[in-house]
Amino acid sequence: MRSGAKVAIAGGVFVVVAGGVAYGGYTLVSDDGGSSPAKNRTQGAPARTGPLGADEIKQTSAAFLQAWAKGDAAAAAALTNNQAVAATALGGYRDDAHITDVTITAGAPTGAVVPYTVKAQVSFEGKTAPLSYSSQLTVVRGQSTFKPLVDWQPAVLHPQLKTGERLVTGGAQNPEIEAVDYKDRPLTKEKYPSLGAILDGLREKYGAKVNGTAGVELQIQGNGTPARTLITLQKGSPGKLRTTLDADVQAAAETAVKRFGESSVVAVKPSTGEIRAVADNRSDKFPASLQGRVAPGSTMKIVTAAMLIEKGKAAADKPTECPSSVMWQGVTFHNLDNFSLDNKPFSMSFAKSCNTAFIKLVDDVNDDGALGKVAADYFGIGQDWKVGVPSFDGSVPASQGAETAAAYIGQGKVQMSPLDMASIAATAQSGRFRQPVIVPQSLDGRALAQASPLPSGIASQLRQMMRLTATQSYGTATVAMRDVGGDKGAKTGSAEKDGQNKSDSWFTAYAGDLAAAGLVQSGGHGGDAAGPIVAQVLRAG
Repeated sequence: MRSGAKVAIAGGVFVVVAGGVAYGGYTLVSDDGGSSPAKNRTQGAPARTGPLGADEIKQTSAAFLQAWAKGDAAAAAALTNNQAVAATALGGYRDDAHITDVTITAGAPTGAVVPYTVKAQVSFEGKTAPLSYSSQLTVVRGQSTFKPLVDWQPAVLHPQLKTGERLVTGGAQNPEIEAVDYKDRPLTKEKYPSLGAILDGLREKYGAKVNGTAGVELQIQGNGTPARTLITLQKGSPGKLRTTLDADVQAAAETAVKRFGESSVVAVKPSTGEIRAVADNRSDKFPASLQGRVAPGSTMKIVTAAMLIEKGKAAADKPTECPSSVMWQGVTFHNLDNFSLDNKPFSMSFAKSCNTAFIKLVDDVNDDGALGKVAADYFGIGQDWKVGVPSFDGSVPASQGAETAAAYIGQGKVQMSPLDMASIAATAQSGRFRQPVIVPQSLDGRALAQASPLPSGIASQLRQMMRLTATQSYGTATVAMRDVGGDKGAKTGSAEKDGQNKSDSWFTAYAGDLAAAGLVQSGGHGGDAAGPIVAQVLRAG
């Protein structure tokens, strides 16, 4: 970075210039000029303790931003509480990322937090591009020195940086791709934000296979994840990568998840296993749609019902006990609002999501591993799916004690992602598991997970019960599925989780040859939050 770089503080807070920092009567000059926040105390005065003063926050942040903007990594790092790590990162910003002409404009502090914007140039082998972004830092008191210091976090340097990652400019790690849907319509991060990490992963894995060439880019690299492009200085030649996604369904999914925070949805074509849409709206940016590991609640009753029917312990038209509560091995399980059913068929217990009807049959099954076996043998759960991007493929481990009963209603040790639950609904609809994929198997010849077809009697009963759930007045999915046309079926779920005031909202359903599953963490009842998301996606299909 050139020594002419400067820091300007907006709103009249303070202005940092190359020769020094001016603020409200205080003057701070850079290290080569002599003074610093630590040197502004009277010689021999005791170190300040207790809460930080406004003067300490403003002076320390200004000095740090000045040193950073000047490219003086050592001086900036010395003003942080993790000097060695900060020095490496700040030096890399200059030497590895090739970021020059840095101007930092800071806003008014909010307590100890100082926001700022960065404008700079990225320059590499004669190619340049502008860079701008916003971030923030927090000033804390040093634990041993009691000096005010910048709390060093990777996001101080760039808001997208995480621990173990760094900024690098040069020839891109991976060839470029032009991702398209199954109808050859372009798929971009800008138009479909939820696909950002997916497109990065597809580029890393398949860029060379589709004959793409690499450009020159500023990237975030490291941490075992695909490189993420921030700025392109020179484009490479993208290879066309056809995915199984459907641009129309993807657009609906992107819109649908905006209705609720911490939400995810996946859509799958039952007849082929092709993934048609993937969307997330989460504050942590984690792709829970594909990689979430969450108790699925009563949506798991699709698998439990298949197991009970296979073992002859239940049938869609066979009366089943559904008391308001039931105790199993010292733990009491309740139905929602303590409802009960008197001598009604199992299909109604399924449609109304009667927990006790399922748990009362645990002793009759007398096999702690039966549920996991059916999940694996017929629904492909836990079989290491080769989707084309990272995914969590479900887990239904053998359990003991009350956890066995909890597993029957999708809690305990059972974990699923929305992808898994979309696949389970798709398997029920088509009668056969087809491993979900986001790029065709023919692209790389990878081996896909296999499972036995559902016995026809089990498949037909599952569809019957899911249809009642989605169409009858007593069905828990009827309201959400009201405007979804065609042959349809659904299952709702709510899963309680320690530390959450509201249960996770789950919903999985199909309509025609499209199945989808949604999750809204802390969303409450399945039909209230996840249900409308899934229904919107199904209508688009």
